[in-house]
Amino acid sequence: MLSNGVTVEGYVPASPAAVFDLLADPSRHLDLDGSGTLRGAMEGPARLSLGVRFGMNMKAGASYTMVNEVVEFEPDRRIAWQARPTISLARKVIGGRIYRYELEPQGDGTLVRGTWDISQERIPPLVWGLRGPVRRSMERTLHRIEKLT
Repeated sequence: MLSNGVTVEGYVPASPAAVFDLLADPSRHLDLDGSGTLRGAMEGPARLSLGVRFGMNMKAGASYTMVNEVVEFEPDRRIAWQARPTISLARKVIGGRIYRYELEPQGDGTLVRGTWDISQERIPPLVWGLRGPVRRSMERTLHRIEKLT
């Protein structure tokens, strides 16, 4: 399983299809972002699919951009993208984390499991200190998913 990553889960009173549609629309990621670092989608696809790349404008102190590649895509069940910085120097030390959402039907709603998987991060110890803030951000994201579906 995960090596030093973070997983959160929560119940959302909406169908897996409704949750998946929200996650697969990169223009809605700003609405979902619980970290406060996302500033908006760059030009890219209207809907995500396996292998698609999409960019995000970010700000954590300084402004920067990330490019994400969809690495897992199972409609209404699972979606994941791997994030890397666009600046080549930064790519040598950071990048490779995977943001994954797994959806399981549960009663009239969905169990949403969000994972920050750092098993493919360039140098995982560099991001270990972010686990607490990432967990809180992911919990806020789950609440936003619930409100938006």
